[in-house]
Amino acid sequence: MWEILCYGDSNTWGYNPHTMDRYPRDVRWTGVLQRELGLDYHVIEEGLNGRTTVWDDPIEGYKNGREYLIPCLETHKPLDVVVILLGTNDLKHRFSLTAFDIAAGAGVLVDVVQKSQAGRENRAPEVLLIAPPPLGKLSDFTQMFQGGVEKSKELGRFYKAVAEEKGCHFLDAGQILVSSEADGVHFDPEGHKALGQAVAQKVRKILGQH
Repeated sequence: MWEILCYGDSNTWGYNPHTMDRYPRDVRWTGVLQRELGLDYHVIEEGLNGRTTVWDDPIEGYKNGREYLIPCLETHKPLDVVVILLGTNDLKHRFSLTAFDIAAGAGVLVDVVQKSQAGRENRAPEVLLIAPPPLGKLSDFTQMFQGGVEKSKELGRFYKAVAEEKGCHFLDAGQILVSSEADGVHFDPEGHKALGQAVAQKVRKILGQH
């Protein structure tokens, strides 16, 4: 059985911007991914609301993606593919980061996986780095993400450059879905479906199963 770890934030957790609750498992993109891939694959959901790439959040706390990634890899090994979808929370005004720095933070996570022994026979798993889609029209999060909309539009190209530098696989979610009109940050069910299907296609290709 192929083991796929999906490491992300609230959009991997499945935050519903319409109800502020959690989407059912079959609606979340990870659930769609599991359904698309079938029984020969095991999709592991590791989504946390507010998770950053590598930054300590002075307000929310315990959100540093790098800190948890290492024990997470050890917990779920052996892994075949690690899918990383992080960076949206790095756009929060409190971090004052450029799109370049956010992508660099994602690159640090790629390094962690590639230098690990969390794959088969203590090798490193394959990495699929996903660039978050641009933010939409903000509502409740206007102040929190002040200045983030324009920066978010640059994430795709910087993430692609990081993926090329690190030699990992890449997907630009901004080419697949748009952030929900409900809050401008999270995904609608249609976005989850589109992303899950796109990741499934990519994972099959990575593993030579297409």
